[in-house]
Order: sequence, then C-alpha cells, then structure tokens
Amino acid sequence: MKKRVVIVDDSRSMRGLIHQCLLADGRFDIVGEASEPFEARAVIRETNPDVITLDVEMPRMDGLTFLEKLMRLRPIPVVMLSTETHRGSAAAIEALSLGAVDCIGKPRAGEPGALADLAERVFVAACAHLPSREPRAAPSSAAFRWNGKTVLIGASTGGVDALERILCEMPANAPPILIAQHMPKGFLESFAERLSRRIAPKVGLARGREELQPGRVLIAPGGAHHLVLTTERVGAKSTCRLDPGEKCNGHRPSVDVLFRSAVPMASRVVPVLLTGMGRDGADGMMRLRREGAETIAQDRASCVVYGMPRVAVELGAVSQSVPLGRIASAILEQTSAKERAAT
Repeated sequence: MKKRVVIVDDSRSMRGLIHQCLLADGRFDIVGEASEPFEARAVIRETNPDVITLDVEMPRMDGLTFLEKLMRLRPIPVVMLSTETHRGSAAAIEALSLGAVDCIGKPRAGEPGALADLAERVFVAACAHLPSREPRAAPSSAAFRWNGKTVLIGASTGGVDALERILCEMPANAPPILIAQHMPKGFLESFAERLSRRIAPKVGLARGREELQPGRVLIAPGGAHHLVLTTERVGAKSTCRLDPGEKCNGHRPSVDVLFRSAVPMASRVVPVLLTGMGRDGADGMMRLRREGAETIAQDRASCVVYGMPRVAVELGAVSQSVPLGRIASAILEQTSAKERAAT
C-alpha cells in the first residue's frame, strides 16, 4: 500500500519539486499540499496522511511552532526541510529534538541532485515508530568515578532526540564520549552548540587530534571526515583524530569506522548503537564484542527506526538491548570504577 503524504511549504516551486520526486518513486500518494500551517492543519485533518514534509520557515506560523503543536495534539511522522545556513540548521536541530523523524537540507540553486535520497528518507519516516516522549531526567548528582573506559555512540534517524536524552543524564565528570551521528556538517555544528547549552559535560566538534578527557563529549564533524579512536597516547591519555577516508556504508561520518578503530582497545570502550536506518555500526560492534567489549543497543520499542540496532542484534553483536530511558544508567554502570570490598 502506498504511503500517503502531505507536503507543507510556502514555496510553490519547492512543493512541485518534492511532489515530482515522490511521485516518480512510485511508493507514495500525494494526498494534499499546503503553503502554511493553518492551511496544513485542515489538509491533515481531511486526508489523514502517513507522513508530512514540513518547511521550517513559513508565514503566519513557523514550522517549529506548528511541529510542537502537532506532536502534542496529533503525533505523526514529519520530515523537515531546512536550509543549511546557521539559522536554518539550528532550527532543524530544534525540530528533531521536538520529534521530527528526519531533516533534509533544501537544495541550493544549481544542485539538482540534492534531493536524490528524499523519497527513501520520507518512506523510512512514514514507516517510523513514534515512541512516547518521557520527560528528560536531570543530571545525576551521585558521585561518579571513571574507570578509564571511553564511550563510543553511533546514531542515525531519530538520533538527535535520543542522544540529547542520554547526555542530559550524564554528570559533569562523565566518561569521555565520542559520537558519530549521520547528519550534514552544518546540522552537526548546530547540534553541538545546542547540546553545549543543555548538558553538564562539555561538548564540541572534534577538530584534529585531541586527548580524551572525562567530562568531554566530541562529535564527528561530518563532511569530509570520519572520527576514529587511536592507539597513540599523549602522556597517559588516549586520543582521537579525524580521518579523511572514503564513505563507509554510504556515510561520513560512519559508525563502523569509529567502532572498528577501537578494536585494538576493545576492553577499554563501551560501544552504543542507537536508532537509525541501515546497518552502519553493526559490523564494527560485532568485532568489538568478539574482542571483549560489553556492547549496548537501543531496544526496538524505544527506537524511531529499528534498523542499525536490529542488524547488530541479529549478528549477535549486542550484550544488552536497553530502552532509551535506561541507556545513560547502563553507560555509567559500565564506565564507573567499582569500590573494592573491604578485607
């Protein structure tokens, strides 16, 4: 059965481009279009679509305000379309945090192939599961003593909200955390800036070779680079660096590249695989588990898209399948120094 789509965008030409792209794919019925949110509200009520494409910047009511109302009153899978300017990227990250399934950069003039994967991503969104959105927990006030393990997290579709929820529960002295999130470079910059205002540990994009330190979260910058863990050491500290390698599984940054780089030190890392389409990270997680790593995957019920974790489970790469609301505590359990029993 074809997926029913409503297109919401104030640009007639952009609506036409999206319409043409989705119809050519053959898996969609375009059941309605709207140029602004008040019109969209009526169209959605009349057509009951499976998925909506939604522009961020529109007249009368911006896309974020409309999205927030939609997720509160009538949750439905939404794919946001935004420019990759700083302002547009920040709005896109806000949208993903509010519950949008995916966000796609609008094509610039002279970029006819910019929406090449639009149909696939809209189809994935139409099939996505929208889990209940529990309130975020405050950072733990309990004392945490690091045991020297580094946390490696991979995520794709649905990952922005999942990562924010996990990191909001991390104490200021959290274990070092490296993240590979599938997202364009401009969106990743805005994501790092958003997290830096909302979580206790310090957050930034990885730049060159850096020491791994407690209380520090580094995100792969994307674009031309992967993020990898290195066996080299500066003093007594491990390091990470950027790798200008080819795309892996169609992605750069790639979760598999990050995970595979840690195989020589598998017993000293905690790999975590979150919601996302495809299989990126599953093979790397399998290699890490074979070498002794305790691995964590987000469970089916709490994933927006149970793709990457599902493949990892099927490969036998997962030590624990954990609901999103308990992943932070599972990470802290694996990275906390255990008190020695009194003799």
